Amino acid sequence: MRVIIAAAGTGGHINPGIAIANKIKEEEPDSKIIFIGTNRGLENDLVPRAGYELKNIDSYGINRSISIDNIKRLYKTIKSIGEAKKIIKEFKPDVVIGTGGYICISVGIAAKKSNIPLILHESNAFPGMAVKILSKKADVVLTGFKEAKQRLTKAKKVVVTGTPTKVQKLNLTQREKLKVKNNLGFKEELPLIFAYGGSQGAKSINESLVKIIKEKKNKEYNILWATGNSGYDQIKEEFEKEQISINNISNAKIVPYIYNMEEILNTADLLVCRSGAMTITEISNVGKPAIFIPFPFATENHQEYNAKVLENVNAAKIILDKNLNAENLDTQIKNIVNNPQLMLEMGNNANKVAVNDVQNRIYKEIINIKVLQN
Repeated sequence: MRVIIAAAGTGGHINPGIAIANKIKEEEPDSKIIFIGTNRGLENDLVPRAGYELKNIDSYGINRSISIDNIKRLYKTIKSIGEAKKIIKEFKPDVVIGTGGYICISVGIAAKKSNIPLILHESNAFPGMAVKILSKKADVVLTGFKEAKQRLTKAKKVVVTGTPTKVQKLNLTQREKLKVKNNLGFKEELPLIFAYGGSQGAKSINESLVKIIKEKKNKEYNILWATGNSGYDQIKEEFEKEQISINNISNAKIVPYIYNMEEILNTADLLVCRSGAMTITEISNVGKPAIFIPFPFATENHQEYNAKVLENVNAAKIILDKNLNAENLDTQIKNIVNNPQLMLEMGNNANKVAVNDVQNRIYKEIINIKVLQN
């Protein structure tokens, strides 16, 4: 099989594309797969690192405001359709797959102009502009959540497949969880709160946690806090102003980044985080209660829609970014961790949202489209 995958910008678009590519190669090792992206996003690191060729075009997201800069972007994006069409003509794919983001518009239009089947994957509960625009042209739209399907009324065909991720439920024993907690330096069997905001961190979450720790509000729970690489040094300085060593804080361990994410998500008792599509998918997979603080500037406010997927089944609580402070975060944490039955119910409810066998579902739809073309 010959496949082109359009994925650019953030890991939330790129990693599902890589997972789909890996599944195709697993099933059909002789497959030829290339990615199309831009020269500005994480694809320039993640795609080559995964072992795939990346070809770049000069495509941009378009703001709704009228400006000289926006007009220039629109011109370059229209021109990039021709660039994508040239790549398609040279590579001769059996199918083109887009995993969301502005790059999909250029590549998707080029695919349909070239009479190549187009498959889209939308990770978010509220579909992005690119997927909404292309849904009428795509042969099938695959979604991470059933809520997205309800918002794609003009699509030819929509299938809920889930979103591929490496993070799965491990069913750790209490002894195994305690060992992980001990390795983190937590001796007491207090509930473990894992707080994180992605690789870049989340300013509002970080500010609230600084105050919680400074005021020693977390006597009833342990905090494992991944600040994000860009925020760690600043937070370290913030504590040093109070003569507090970041490496010696009671009931708290603060790190820039977590590398063993699957193990930590399966060990933690409660999660405090943003609500990107991948985060929601991972939390539902492991079945954990969560407090979401949606990123307020996400396109179409999609993070709040994502968070509501779990809030609506009583698996999560939402605190809007504008309302977040140390007091209400601490109160919400204690309301949950001091009620073991509630924690159990929330975790079970989260797991009910998980879609099983995601990669096989996606591969099945790819094969169906390929068969229809032959």
